[in-house]
Amino acid sequence: MTQPKIPTAILISGRGSNMMSLVEAARAADYPAEIVAVISNRPEAAGIAWAKSQGISTRVIDHKAFKTREAFEAELDKALHEVKAEIVALAGFMRLMTPAFVAKWQTRMINIHPSLLPNFKGLHTHEQALAAGVKVAGCTVHFVRAEMDAGPIIAQAAVPVLSGDTAETLGARVLSAEHRLYPAALRLLASGRITCKNEKVHIYQEANDSSVLFSPKVE
Repeated sequence: MTQPKIPTAILISGRGSNMMSLVEAARAADYPAEIVAVISNRPEAAGIAWAKSQGISTRVIDHKAFKTREAFEAELDKALHEVKAEIVALAGFMRLMTPAFVAKWQTRMINIHPSLLPNFKGLHTHEQALAAGVKVAGCTVHFVRAEMDAGPIIAQAAVPVLSGDTAETLGARVLSAEHRLYPAALRLLASGRITCKNEKVHIYQEANDSSVLFSPKVE
């Protein structure tokens, strides 16, 4: 018997390229999550028009229209419950959540960040990576916590940092990895293959892949 898909809402603030990758993945018959809504806090977000063109329910909740973060989050929470969302996926959603809102969605709200957390939190992650001289960069999907870019790590993908990289070229390489990692991480969560205990994520039926990324390449 086919398992019902888990209703999932995506929050965006801009173009929503990671949102698009989740929507595309969720079209597969065997994908365990269904995208029931795309919500933006910015009316000008380009991703809203794209989601609407795909027949997905969309809504704009402009945070500037509310006097407090709590008032904005109350409206957001109401919208999420109206679409019966069980998972919330942040995809370039540029708002910090209050501890109370995060607690309501504990272990049901995930985010993707363009660095190998806990390194390089915040903005300008690729500039941070290049300034630090690291040879491997990447992206992280994690459960959301009140602290910015914190929370139990669900999945990570690594890419090499190449000689001559700029923030733009490294960012493009990381973004390509994000578009593969986020749907894979949402699949794990929606299929019930993740538990979170003591702020550590445990994955059931984890693949035994011993491949190693070398940067620079080992001859």
